[in-house]
Amino acid sequence: MGGRAPVQGEGARAVVSRRRRSTRTLISSGGPWEAIAGYSRAVVQGDVCEVAGTTDAGSDGTSLHPGDAGAQARAAFGIAAAALAQAGFSLDDVIRTRLYLVDAADIEAVIAVHGELFRDVRPAATLVLVAGLIHPSLRVEVEATARHG
Repeated sequence: MGGRAPVQGEGARAVVSRRRRSTRTLISSGGPWEAIAGYSRAVVQGDVCEVAGTTDAGSDGTSLHPGDAGAQARAAFGIAAAALAQAGFSLDDVIRTRLYLVDAADIEAVIAVHGELFRDVRPAATLVLVAGLIHPSLRVEVEATARHG
């Protein structure tokens, strides 16, 4: 399996890379696309945690807050925060965020949520308008990078 031996952790799966002699911890939220697409909600390696693109999609893959970009952003950051906490990080450790929106009309609502959550942390941030997300009901997707130290 590519030089990796799986190791079980508490609510997370650790993968030891023999080539790099380091441990990666894989965090799952149980979202509908993680197993299908072969990705993790978050990956920790060393003092860094990368949180994958996160939406407010429910178990059926549709938005839990259709039409409300602010609520979608708040929910998506809540899911990201839970993944960070499972990995031993918090929103205070976030050094970078990326926000993907499908409609420029949602910018004000989404950056208001970002401002509430990160007003004192002030990570590097990027907001990008995209043609669409994985389901038409989804208006917002967020990513985060956190680092200890």
